[in-house]
Amino acid sequence: MTETIYYGVLIGLGATLAMDAWVFIQNRLWSLPLPNWAMPGRWFAHLFRGKMFHKDIGQADEASGELVLGWLFHYGVGVVYGIVFLFMVGPTWLKEPDFLSAWIFAIATIAAGWFILQPGMGLGWAASNTPTPWKSRGLGLIAHTAFGLGLWASGILIG
Repeated sequence: MTETIYYGVLIGLGATLAMDAWVFIQNRLWSLPLPNWAMPGRWFAHLFRGKMFHKDIGQADEASGELVLGWLFHYGVGVVYGIVFLFMVGPTWLKEPDFLSAWIFAIATIAAGWFILQPGMGLGWAASNTPTPWKSRGLGLIAHTAFGLGLWASGILIG
């Protein structure tokens, strides 16, 4: 069990790094904005104040160290996903990592963003309150595909 958690942490970190690398590439190639991790950090901090849903997280009281907290939250979620994934598929997955199981899991994880984080920040269900919800959803699916590629690639590197 300890070994599964250890390797889950590693593949979760690798997957989150892959997702961030893809977002950086999109920024450089197509000038898409980089995520502002301060806002998820602010949202996360407000959870401890008893508030989960906001009309507009940008209008909520700032939290001390919200940018750092946002990055820690982002990587923490990625690590938890890596651990959960490895427990779901079993540690033998590392002997022969397959992309399909990693990709399906990664796509499924977008549900947390669409149905918890985005509504909590005032963006609506699946970004429905944003100016371009379908673009946001599509970019999210692509980013989570990069996460799946990162799970798979990390599994190959570890195995």
